[in-house]
Amino acid sequence: MNDNLPIRTVAAVIVDARGRVLLVRKRGSGTFIQPGGKREPGEDALTTLARELREELGVRLRPESAVRLGEFEADAVNEPGRRVRGEAFHVAVSGEPAAGAEIEALAWIDPRPPYPVPVAPLSAGHILPAFLSIGRERG
Repeated sequence: MNDNLPIRTVAAVIVDARGRVLLVRKRGSGTFIQPGGKREPGEDALTTLARELREELGVRLRPESAVRLGEFEADAVNEPGRRVRGEAFHVAVSGEPAAGAEIEALAWIDPRPPYPVPVAPLSAGHILPAFLSIGRERG
């Protein structure tokens, strides 16, 4: 693996009935990020997202709901000195999100700053502003 290349991820923007966005915090991290993760070989973006959401949160992605927000890059919070490039989607899910796999905590936050928890640069600087710019908040 080339450590100079950005870590490629797929991220979800999941919104509840109150318009709050779900963020997650991995074990051993103090920063909240969008749910999602790294692609496995041969996976497309939505396949990755479906797998990660099932493993991390125990929910089922509703693929027909996916709206691509874009692809963004920022400093990685869980791998110092690295960059992360995330392809983000606004999605709906079936089921009630609960912490699973490597997730230690969930936070439902207003997508507009200031944030009540520490939020990763990729989310705060790119993904959440992109979500707000589409002007939709659906659960």
